[in-house]
Amino acid sequence: MTAAEACPKPQNINPTNHVAMIRTLQLCRTLACGVLAATLLLSGQIQAQETQPATAATPTLEELAADLADVQAYINNGARVTEAGKSKIAGPGPGHNAWQMVSTALVLFMTLPGLALFYGGLVRKKNVLSVIAQCMGIAGLVTILWWACGYSLSFGTGNAYVGDFSFKFLNGVEPGNVGAGYHWISDSMWCMFQLTFAIITPALIVGAIAERMKFISVLVFTALWMFAVYFPFAHMVWAGSGFMCGPLNADAGIKAIDFAGGTVVHMTSGWSALVLCIMLGRRRGHGKEPMAPHSMVLCAIGTGMLWVGWYGFNAGSALGADAIAANAFTTTTLAAATAGFVWALAEWVLRGKPSVLGFCSGIVAGLVVITPGAGFVTATSSVIIGVLAGIVPFLAVAYLKNALGYDDALDTFGIHGVGGTLGAILTGVFADEKANSVVAGLKDGLVMEQFKAVGLTIVWSVAATVVITLVVKMLVGLRADAEVESLGLDLAEHGEAGYE
Repeated sequence: MTAAEACPKPQNINPTNHVAMIRTLQLCRTLACGVLAATLLLSGQIQAQETQPATAATPTLEELAADLADVQAYINNGARVTEAGKSKIAGPGPGHNAWQMVSTALVLFMTLPGLALFYGGLVRKKNVLSVIAQCMGIAGLVTILWWACGYSLSFGTGNAYVGDFSFKFLNGVEPGNVGAGYHWISDSMWCMFQLTFAIITPALIVGAIAERMKFISVLVFTALWMFAVYFPFAHMVWAGSGFMCGPLNADAGIKAIDFAGGTVVHMTSGWSALVLCIMLGRRRGHGKEPMAPHSMVLCAIGTGMLWVGWYGFNAGSALGADAIAANAFTTTTLAAATAGFVWALAEWVLRGKPSVLGFCSGIVAGLVVITPGAGFVTATSSVIIGVLAGIVPFLAVAYLKNALGYDDALDTFGIHGVGGTLGAILTGVFADEKANSVVAGLKDGLVMEQFKAVGLTIVWSVAATVVITLVVKMLVGLRADAEVESLGLDLAEHGEAGYE
């Protein structure tokens, strides 16, 4: 089963009952042929003296009905009626495919420049370029891995836990083919859309280890982590044979749902970030000297870019410009705005002032928590989710981190680990077939299935990260030495300064 079968769409019109429409289409087709012939004559492509009256084969009523049914399927973003090889609109549908291209660009925009500026503003000015370089380096490295075998390991048939090498070097991934992702989007665009998810996920981990981990160590860790964590989870949650893919795999071991990456993106990166920052150790001087963000302006700009890009992340995961995409767009907006307001309000009540950092953190937390349920919950549910997203991650960032003493520099775990976990659970609570018909067949026992998915994600991510971190430490070391950390990673590792 492919992703195209996950979200059945309504077929609203019976084409065989619309004789008048069929005759109109037949007339339009005849007129179009005449216009084309006249155009070719005028352009010199057909020599007048060689032109002979031609009798075009008149399409049968059945052929016209099939064509009309395919047009309806395209409009409804549902399964085509005729076989792809025989359909006159066999390739990607321009509207849905265009939305997928825009969504892909928006998700990439989340990392570069969104996340780079968001994280860059939160570190001290001597380390701003190091964060940007890490985001750029990860984007390049992950893209190469994705082309070589990452896409194949994520979405090849394989087994329940990981794909195979059938699409290595993107063999068989053609721009004119459809069906790998959904009915009307190009296989190439599905591949590129998923690449942008693969890029931002390890880049999120950068926030936990900022200002102290060596650039080479970040790259080696990322390469190993993609194979050990990301590729398997992308397959388990979103591939047709995946172990946790409730919508697509009738035999899934855990019949969970994850619309746009609560487990795959936020939980894996968030829990791995917690382990890595603990094993890496605190920044030198942490708790003894000021380490305030050097530019809340950059952070706020980055937050806005993340919010805009997130529409590609969530609404783009509908894989077409349809009602489910519109619902995901709506729930994303409501949850982000609500969480940003609630987080700042909590600061105001508990600390006396609503900070811009609080607004920024709350907005991102709202986006994180709504992600797994964006296409599965209703508007009102998304507001409730936004309220909880503004409270629970705030408590994790403001109190849990200090109580446990770990140095999660930019609160990756507090927002993505805690928020992603909360979102996965709340998706099970609030999923509604009114928002997405897929929920109807999975609602019974869904909350428990979500808990199972959360448990597996935490255990797998934590265990894999411990092993990977030890391997990286043995191969290239983990953190910069004291002198480099004091000078700043910008000059020491990249030979540049963010500011004169």
